[in-house]
Amino acid sequence: MPHSTSPVTSPAASSEHLPSSTKKSITGTTKYTSGQGDNVEMNPTRENDLEFEIVVGHYNEDLSWLKQHRNECCIYSKGGSKNAPVLPFTFTPLPNIGREGHTFLYHIVNKYDTLADVTLLVQGRIDDHVDLTVDEMKERAMATVPGQVTTYPFRELELFDHWEGIPWEQYPCWKRWSSMDCKKMPDTPLELFQKYISQSDRVPVAVGFAPGAIFAVRKETIRQHSKDFWQRLLDKMFLGEMAHVNPETGHYMERFWLALLNPNEYVQWDASDVAKTKRNKHGQLAKGQWYRTPTGAEIDLGAIRRGEVLDSPLSASTTSPDMPSSPETALSSLADEETIAEKPIGQ
Repeated sequence: MPHSTSPVTSPAASSEHLPSSTKKSITGTTKYTSGQGDNVEMNPTRENDLEFEIVVGHYNEDLSWLKQHRNECCIYSKGGSKNAPVLPFTFTPLPNIGREGHTFLYHIVNKYDTLADVTLLVQGRIDDHVDLTVDEMKERAMATVPGQVTTYPFRELELFDHWEGIPWEQYPCWKRWSSMDCKKMPDTPLELFQKYISQSDRVPVAVGFAPGAIFAVRKETIRQHSKDFWQRLLDKMFLGEMAHVNPETGHYMERFWLALLNPNEYVQWDASDVAKTKRNKHGQLAKGQWYRTPTGAEIDLGAIRRGEVLDSPLSASTTSPDMPSSPETALSSLADEETIAEKPIGQ
């Protein structure tokens, strides 16, 4: 059955934030013309009975890897008519702002009352972060319990502790992002974290995050926060003065998702707050054991997680024709993309 609805008109979904070519579509069920000449319908109306849904932040990526799961997808495309998904995919057009963080928050706010039991959030391309098939990702997602955030190999969880701001110049390996036009956030990451994430004055040592913000979560975990909470977060991070193709808040939100959804597991509050084991019960690097990106490195491929997921019989090395033959292959191809800094921000 269809799995998503045309966005509800709200401060987050208001047509004033959309390009003129999409203002009619965003509040109705009209068709939207893709660059290939196909008429692609908006994500159609759905009831509150979904067990599983894949939320896709799309710009111009090839979505053929999702074709067999298209009826489980809620696709938000930010590439305009030229880059829009073609049939059989349906999608909702959004303005190209806020990276994947805006897309995911937009979905949570506008589908809050009809969230699927389990939501898998992905970008239009995932093979530079994940080496599982969609079926395997779904199987792990459906095993998610309330309070858990399921992440996927091959990338390990990483550490964030730059509470006064990301010192981009110290990380040449991040130049693909820092070389783009970036809208700076007046607030520091710590100020944002205290006011909108932890809602306390405590200063954490670090938080753990999933590179690429690819994860699965149950609706109960999302609904531990009110709809108004998610709306305020969306407004602060990605609307108003931060409604930009590459806002600094997009990079912060990527690092805050896990801490927001399960602070007990992903926030290290002091130096002694470190897990005694390397991995938690879900196979992720445990609290305080997260990978730290080295300064000064021209290329950092991160830490690769190799089949160490403890709560699933699936092998992290499993691939499909749509996936790279190995994590190293995907990461090497990513590092070799010479024009990446000139590409639009897709999600």
